[in-house]
Amino acid sequence: MKGKLYGIGVGPGDSELMTVKAARIVGEADIIITPKTEKKDGSVALNIASPYIQEHTEIVPVVFPMVLDDATQEEGWQEAKRIILSYLDQGKSVVFLTLGDPMFYSTYMYVYRLIENTGHEIETIPGVTAFCAIGSHLGYPIVEKEEVLAIVPATAPKEKIDAVLAVADDAVIMKVYKNFDEVQETLIKHNMADDAVMISRVGLPDEQVYV
Repeated sequence: MKGKLYGIGVGPGDSELMTVKAARIVGEADIIITPKTEKKDGSVALNIASPYIQEHTEIVPVVFPMVLDDATQEEGWQEAKRIILSYLDQGKSVVFLTLGDPMFYSTYMYVYRLIENTGHEIETIPGVTAFCAIGSHLGYPIVEKEEVLAIVPATAPKEKIDAVLAVADDAVIMKVYKNFDEVQETLIKHNMADDAVMISRVGLPDEQVYV
């Protein structure tokens, strides 16, 4: 019997924001794969899902190298594929946890592409994205009526961000992290700074709000 891979979005931080289906599948899983980098221990996604994990479930951390070197990155992906397939070939139900939604700026998308043609069944369970959680958390409408919403990563080329924001009514800027100064400058340039709000680690105990 072949196993099944589940990609599960655990949402932004609050365990209670996981969907009923996500919580059920996590509770039934044989194996839970938690992505990690070589420099960091622990997993935020695992902590979020922890209330639903049963004692029988095996937790398997898998390193995904966050490097620019293509060869090193490919080696890491292939090792991840080997580990996941080893459990699927045993007929195990394997859950891959990811923050937010699995199909939105997520490591899971790469895993999906690695496994999709191996003959194993895959099911992807959506999760609440951080920016949707922020809107609800602060009572801050993201977009309304005929407004145009732009979603851009702060790591994108500056000229591309400028081009998108020039035609957008509202914007969600992801991956701000080390790019705060550049993001602030860009928002001022496009007259968006006065209405901007930023949250770091929404729904987690160390959440920070900047307005």
